Amino acid sequence: MKITNVEAIVSSSVFSNPPGAKRNYVYVKVETDEGITGWGESTCGPVTVANMVDEMGATLIGKDPGRIEEHWQELYHLYHNVRGGVIQMAAISGIEIALWDIKGKALGVPVYELLGGPMRDKIWTYGRFDGATPDLAVEHALQQVGTGLTALKGDPFGHTGIFISAEAERDAIAIVTAVREAVGDDVELLVECHGRLSPTPAIRIGNALEELRPYVYEEPVPPQNIDAMAQVAAAVSIPLATGERLYTKWGFVELLEKQVVALIQPDICHAGGILELKKIAAMAEAYYVGIQPHNPYGPINTMAALQLDACTPNFMIQEGGHHPWFDEVVVGEFPKQVDGYFDVPKGVGIGLDMDEAALRANPPVDISPPEGYVKAARGMWGSKQQNMWS
Repeated sequence: MKITNVEAIVSSSVFSNPPGAKRNYVYVKVETDEGITGWGESTCGPVTVANMVDEMGATLIGKDPGRIEEHWQELYHLYHNVRGGVIQMAAISGIEIALWDIKGKALGVPVYELLGGPMRDKIWTYGRFDGATPDLAVEHALQQVGTGLTALKGDPFGHTGIFISAEAERDAIAIVTAVREAVGDDVELLVECHGRLSPTPAIRIGNALEELRPYVYEEPVPPQNIDAMAQVAAAVSIPLATGERLYTKWGFVELLEKQVVALIQPDICHAGGILELKKIAAMAEAYYVGIQPHNPYGPINTMAALQLDACTPNFMIQEGGHHPWFDEVVVGEFPKQVDGYFDVPKGVGIGLDMDEAALRANPPVDISPPEGYVKAARGMWGSKQQNMWS
């Protein structure tokens, strides 16, 4: 079998949380001379990644799609000065996922069967409890629990920048408190910060949240400074999580060696693809650290993550992963959570195909940064603007 074409397809979708928000998605289509097509995803924000997919993919034409590790190494080392950045790694991830999809389809098995086989029959997942006020967050949380979910994540921080005002701090604690009181002690709560705190308030807020027993305290400080994260870990009893903005096995070495976090969250569409996340998970296992793949993008992000979850010993919980519009762009039925779990996918490859016509019917859209985002990027603080950027 030989690769005949590698193509990025950019498509947009309007989803309902927050209402009317827009995002562009980059899918990867790899075709072969035996008629087997593999699908991957390289969504990372900028559609520039599509150009990288096409450029890198051209180097694979005529090659055997089954030599996945060899192709990964060649693509990773193709450009010396861009190695390891999100654009390059998202492009590689999307191609790599598509190659695994081809291999699974060619052999007639799900990808997890090629990675050691399943070790669980269902996959724990979580929903959201976001809301700008305690009442709105509680309303959202109860709606989510009503669908059977037993774990919820929310970002209660309405400020921008990394220096939080006293008012925003009180509001954040009030939101989590209200949600905990509403859902009870049997629903796990994951508190997400998106790196919007400096160490001192991160410690103070973490200690204030301790009695609410959060499952994890995610990215309390920006992920670039591991010593700052370690400072928070040493002073807060809540388990820390990070990793959605770290790439490849090399990006997790120092974090794991310093034993800073209890849970890592690499994105399968950014950090290097299916096999690279399997390697990262194995590294984490040696430090007794769990894994929860980051997953806020398209349907392939979810399906590739579920393949990993099924066969990974230190898997803990999976970020959600179903929007109603998924059903309009996938061929076949997208898995739904039931009583807080996804079933392990049974289909071959990654478990689904994409409806190419539906993708092309929704061309990319112009996306402006949310109001307040530029101020946040410049280090402003004290705003009550809700920052939905993820």
